[in-house]
Amino acid sequence: MAKRLIPLLNRVLVEKIVPPSKTHAGILLLEKATKLNSGKVVAVGAGTHDKEGKLIPVSVKEGDTVLLPEYGGTQVKLGDKEYHLYRDDDILGTLHD
Repeated sequence: MAKRLIPLLNRVLVEKIVPPSKTHAGILLLEKATKLNSGKVVAVGAGTHDKEGKLIPVSVKEGDTVLLPEYGGTQVKLGDKEYHLYRDDDILGTLHD
């Protein structure tokens, strides 16, 4: 049975995107050229509450591609896949085509 992790509060579960190390023609790319710390949002928590008790929802949604900080997050392994858990305010932005 596959496990599913649903983050609590303002946490976001992300699967990091591993960029290709070579082009379709077989040309090897430098590590610097391929390094963009991004990931795909797999699951989000409900959000957190402010001082008045109002719910502040998470700013990203499942399926978003996000820019991640170089360091941080908690590594989580579910089955044979590796994910990272971040706080909503640690995510730097969303990436769009």
